Amino acid sequence: MATKTKILFAAFEAVPFIKTGGLGDVAGSLPAYIRNDEFDARVILPLLNTIPAEYRNKMRFIESYEVKLGWRSQYCGLFTLRKGGVTYYFLDNEYYFKRGSVYGEFDDGERVAFFSSAVLETIRHISKNFAPDILHCNDWHTALIPVFLKELYRGEDLFDRIKTVFTIHNLKFQGQYNKYMIGDVLGLHRTPAEGQLNHDDSINFLQGAVIYSDAVTTVSPTYAEEICTVKYGERLEGLFESRKYKLSGIINGIDRKNYDPMTDKAVAVHFDEDSLDKKTENKLALQRELGLREDPDVPLFAMVSRLTQQKGANLIVDLLPEFAERKMQLAVLGTGDLNFEAALGDFAYSHGENFAAKITFNEPMSRRFYASADVFLMPSEFEPCGLAQMISMRYATLPLVRETGGLKDTVKGYWDAGENANGFSFKDFDANGLRNAVDCALDLWYTDKKMWRKLQHNAMNENFGWEESAEKYRELYRSLVDAD
Repeated sequence: MATKTKILFAAFEAVPFIKTGGLGDVAGSLPAYIRNDEFDARVILPLLNTIPAEYRNKMRFIESYEVKLGWRSQYCGLFTLRKGGVTYYFLDNEYYFKRGSVYGEFDDGERVAFFSSAVLETIRHISKNFAPDILHCNDWHTALIPVFLKELYRGEDLFDRIKTVFTIHNLKFQGQYNKYMIGDVLGLHRTPAEGQLNHDDSINFLQGAVIYSDAVTTVSPTYAEEICTVKYGERLEGLFESRKYKLSGIINGIDRKNYDPMTDKAVAVHFDEDSLDKKTENKLALQRELGLREDPDVPLFAMVSRLTQQKGANLIVDLLPEFAERKMQLAVLGTGDLNFEAALGDFAYSHGENFAAKITFNEPMSRRFYASADVFLMPSEFEPCGLAQMISMRYATLPLVRETGGLKDTVKGYWDAGENANGFSFKDFDANGLRNAVDCALDLWYTDKKMWRKLQHNAMNENFGWEESAEKYRELYRSLVDAD
């Protein structure tokens, strides 16, 4: 039997253990789809205090060892748990990981540096059964792994054979710190990394990963192109332009079994492509739940999102008075900037028949939004991939998006695609573009229900499962292993 190619997927979060955003969804889903007769994919995570006890209690302790970080020598405990056919490793250190939150601590730079060093040291302790061929690192929290690998572990056969892939899920967050960390914390003083990590008189973890990794990916092809430009490059566009030879974009996927309108326990009435009329019953149920006027004939627009400018909350707020003049309803679920929370809450309070704002996050309620709405709003300023538009289509809710990043790669707007569309889109990030797209959706809703139903079928027939994306990652892994 041929030896499997071994992939160690390093991330700071993964569902169902830890999740703060889309990275958690990817790290918790993708490895299971990569695994097959050719590949063995496993995941390594920090043993954060926020991991639910139901999982912590099932973990098996393997051993403990010391991990060097600069001049420090720190305890690391190795635990494991198998779930969904995937082996997970958890790295324990109470000083760094016994915190009240995943991120936002005063020493996040040192915390992720310890995790990166601990991942590499752990390889020594699991190599008898699992010696990785590929280290797949994700976002700035694991960006130091390729740097440490090349600078501190060079010359050892176990590590020299390892290839690295670094995936950027959101370029906004890069891990930028005072230059003193290069020696005191990272132990990289007087190494080539001292210059390679230098950026704007600070050190930049993500920049180091882009330079030191064998391959760099983003979570959509369009975002891979966008980050090479001044508009989206977050001051690293020159770096990405110079590394185009190893830069690519692979769209994320969703777990279609998890998001299934025929089995989802959170929705009021189950339906599929052959019973789309039942979707109206979900809309009436959500209208009732939110205190909106119960009316099957008025289109219900929904938004489930962080309420930030990046997600287009400013455009929604600017257009609220105009939306109030249209025959439509709007329901928003999420938290974010206080000014957007207040504006949406106040408007919903004074226009309760047609507007609702739930300033919270509630997973079951979010699923009812996906299943019940007619249109799902994602007017993002930028969106590396986006999962919500894929989920909404799974529930026959047509996404209305700005053409950027993964939204452009997954949504075919009615203006451009006609009867082949699966949603609505607009180009410029301004209120005029969003208003025009909303009016386009309203016009189609009220004038051509047959075409509306056609678009719903198109949306439900899109296959945004992980299978295709996983195969693209396998192709990338093969190219790196075969390069030897």
